[in-house]
Amino acid sequence: MSLKIRLARAGAKKRPYYHIVVADSRSPRDGRFIEKVGAYNPMLPSDHADRIRLENERIQYWLSNGAQATDRVARFLGNAGLAPKPVYHDQPKKSAPKAKAQERAAAAAEAAKNAA
Repeated sequence: MSLKIRLARAGAKKRPYYHIVVADSRSPRDGRFIEKVGAYNPMLPSDHADRIRLENERIQYWLSNGAQATDRVARFLGNAGLAPKPVYHDQPKKSAPKAKAQERAAAAAEAAKNAA
């Protein structure tokens, strides 16, 4: 059984609230879980103290028993110092502007450089 530390959505429509749970990787996102180990409220400002709550001892216990954190939860754990911060890759090339848009941006930058 592979364990994941992941987010389970709660809250009303357009008012998200997430529980940070330890669950079997095969169970559904909002379905059965083993234990709640924290909460995340994205509606609060980023500097608010209760935006992310973590039960450090239980998270350390589950990580030592082989649980893997998902990307978002790994970021939370990295910021809290419970796990190493994940390494993020660059933006995919697919989302970069296309050739004509890049040419227009380069021409605009050159024009601004010459005007200054």
